[in-house]
Amino acid sequence: MAKYIHVSVAWPYANGDLHVGHLAGAYLPADIFARYHRLVGNHVLMVSGSDSHGTPISVEADKRGIPAREVFEHYHRRFLLTQQKVGISYDLFTHTDTENHHQIAQDFFTRLLEKGHLYKETQKLLYSAAEKRFLPDRYVEGECYICHYPAARGDQCDNCGNLLDATLLIEPRNRANPEDKLVVKESEHYFLDLAYFEPQLLKYLDEHDHHWRANVVRFSRNFIADGLQGRPITRDIDWGIDVPLAGWEDKKLYVWFEAVMGYFTASVEWAKNIGQPDAWKQWWYNPEARIYNFIGKDNIPFHTIIWQAELLGVDGIYNDAEEVKSYDADLQLPYDVPANEFMNIEGDKFSKSRNWAIWAPDILERYQPDAVRYYVAMTFPESSDSDFSWEGFLSRVNNELLATWGNLVNRMLGFAYKRFDGKVPEFDHLTPDDEAIIAQSEAAFELIGTLLEAVKLREALQTAMALAKDTNVYLDRRAPWKSIKTDPADAARAVYTVLKVVDNLKILLAPFLPFTSQKLHEYLGYDGQLFGELKTEEYQESTRAHEALVYDGSGAIGRWEKSDLKPGTALREPAPLVVKLEPEMVEFERGFLGQPREELPITV
Repeated sequence: MAKYIHVSVAWPYANGDLHVGHLAGAYLPADIFARYHRLVGNHVLMVSGSDSHGTPISVEADKRGIPAREVFEHYHRRFLLTQQKVGISYDLFTHTDTENHHQIAQDFFTRLLEKGHLYKETQKLLYSAAEKRFLPDRYVEGECYICHYPAARGDQCDNCGNLLDATLLIEPRNRANPEDKLVVKESEHYFLDLAYFEPQLLKYLDEHDHHWRANVVRFSRNFIADGLQGRPITRDIDWGIDVPLAGWEDKKLYVWFEAVMGYFTASVEWAKNIGQPDAWKQWWYNPEARIYNFIGKDNIPFHTIIWQAELLGVDGIYNDAEEVKSYDADLQLPYDVPANEFMNIEGDKFSKSRNWAIWAPDILERYQPDAVRYYVAMTFPESSDSDFSWEGFLSRVNNELLATWGNLVNRMLGFAYKRFDGKVPEFDHLTPDDEAIIAQSEAAFELIGTLLEAVKLREALQTAMALAKDTNVYLDRRAPWKSIKTDPADAARAVYTVLKVVDNLKILLAPFLPFTSQKLHEYLGYDGQLFGELKTEEYQESTRAHEALVYDGSGAIGRWEKSDLKPGTALREPAPLVVKLEPEMVEFERGFLGQPREELPITV
C-alpha cells in the first residue's frame, strides 16, 4: 500500500544567493529522498520556501537602503530559478510572507495563548542609543560566553552551535556601527513555555531516537538536559507578522517561532492551490504518514524540540473537519530529522563576508546540474563535516561519473545503435555470466531502496556506482566489440545484457541524476518523463500575487522496478551523457574564493 511521505525542507533566509552548503545540508538530500519515494509510488508532499522575515533580510535591506520586502522578493525569485536549474522538485516552494502563512501563524499564537502555553515576561534586551531602537539579535555580535568565539551572533554561535542570549555576549557591539554604545533595557514579550512539554518531548525522543542520526539524538537530548527555558516568541521589530493582540502593534512574531510553521502552512497552501483544500490532512493528521525534516545541524533544536512543542501545544488546531475525525489524532510530529553536518570549502568554513563560498547560481552556470548533484551527494556530510574541493570535483566527475557511468552508457548504446541497426539486439539465450550481472542489478533495487528509506543517501549512491563498476568489468570480460567479428550471437547476448543492466541503473541513479537519467530513458527508446515537470507558477491572493516553484511528479509513480527492455526495441541515436572537465578549471574556480563578489542589484 502506498505510504504518505512528507518531506519538509529547511527555509533559506532570502537575503543572498544559495550556495553549495545549502545543497549539501538540506535541499539535495531532500530531493533525492522525495524522488525515490515518488518512483516507489508513495504519496509525496515536499514543501519549503523562502524565509521572508528573518533579520538577515532586514540587515541586508538596511545595508542597501531599501525596504526589506524588495530584498526578499528579489532573492526569492533567484531561489526559484536556481532550484529549478538544479532540479529540486518541491511540490511547492513558497515563502513566509503569504496571507496563508500570516493567518496560520497567528492562529497558532492564539491557540497556544488560549491553551495556557504562552506567558508574558519582561525581557532585558540590547538597545541602540544611536538608532533609538532595540537591536534584533542578528544586528549584534560579540564574544561567545560559552566557547569564546570572537564573532558570535546575538542569537547563535556559529562556532559551537549553541543558542545565545545577546545580553550575555562579552563586549556586544552593533554590527553596523561598532562605535554605537549598546545598553540593556527592558521590553515586555510573550514566551513559549517549553519546560511544560519536557515529559512529552523526552517520550518523543525515546520513540524515535533508534532511527535518528546519532548527532541529532545527542544534540537534542543535551538541549533538554541543559534545562528547557521559555523562549520569547515576539520581538521589537517592524518587519514580520503582526501579533494578533490589541496594544501589541509595535511588535512582531519572532521569526524562529513562525518560520518552522512553514512546513505546515505550505502544505495548506499547496492543497488550496490544487483545488483540494483538505488534501494536506492526509499527511498531518494521518498517524500512518511519515514527516521528514531535512535541515542542517545548526537548526537541530528548532526541529527536534521547539517545533514539536508548538505542534503539541496547539493540540489538533484544525482536526474538527469531517476528513480527519476518523484519525482521532492531533497534528503529527516529525518521524525523522536527518540533519546533515556542514560542508566546508577547500578546507575552510563557509564565510559570506569573506566570500569563501561556492554560489549555486555560479556553479550551475558553468557545469552540468547532474555533475554538481553527483559530487555533492558523494560528499554529503551525513555524519561529520565534509569538504568541497575543486580537485575533488574534477576527479569524481571525470573518474567516476564520466569514466565509470557515462562511458559505460555511451560506448554500449553507441555500439548497439551502430552494429545492431539502432535496436536492442535479439538473442537466443543468455549465459550464466549474463544472468548473474542482470540478477545483481535487479537485487540492487531492494538493497539501494533500503538505504534510501533509511536516508543513507551517500551509501546508496556508492552502491549504485559499485554496480556500474561491476558492469564495466563484465563488459570488458565479454568484449562484444571483439566477438561481433567471430560470434555475432554472443555479442548480441552481451550487448543486450549490458543494456538491460544500464536500464536498471537508470532508475537506481535517477533520484541522484534526474537530468541525465531522463536523456538515457529516451536513448533507450522510451517515451514520456521519468519524473515530471518542475516550473514556476503565480498564485493570486486577495491583495497580491506571488510566485512559487511547483512540481508535477506523476510521471515517476511506480517506476522503481526492474527493466522490461524488450529485444527489438528501437533505440534513439545517443550522445554523451557527461561532459569531461578540463584540469585548468580547478585553479580557475579557486581563483574566485576569497575575492569580492560583485554585488547583485536588487530587481523586483
